[in-house]
Amino acid sequence: MAHIRRFDHVGVTVDDLETAESFFVTLGLEVEGRGSVEGEFIDTVTGIPDSRCDIVMLRSPGGGTGVELATFVRPDHTPGSPEALANELGLRNICFEVDDLRGAVDRVAADGYGLVGGVGNFEDVWLMAYVRGPEGIVVSLAERIG
Repeated sequence: MAHIRRFDHVGVTVDDLETAESFFVTLGLEVEGRGSVEGEFIDTVTGIPDSRCDIVMLRSPGGGTGVELATFVRPDHTPGSPEALANELGLRNICFEVDDLRGAVDRVAADGYGLVGGVGNFEDVWLMAYVRGPEGIVVSLAERIG
């Protein structure tokens, strides 16, 4: 018997919450809510005593799996590698299906974010590209073409 009921969200810790939020909103996600968390709950869940973080929850139009962006006010965070490649261990990308891949790439490029590689065509069924956003976050964009 499966214990998982649904996939709710992916959490991404960032330094600049406003910039990361703007990037994902440009891609088409909508802000579901904002808030701050501190106290016994967050200390217990994260295992970090006396922590506080600010959070923005985003979802695609119509609902579905969300993206939780969080920045820790305390304690200071440890930066990861903003240049991590796809073969490095750990979470490497978040994928969104889009209607217009090249249009989505152009929208984020206007804000200074570019492709990691190029636009690939998988068996004339999918176009896909990796875009490196703020703080090295890699977003995979996929458009069904066949």
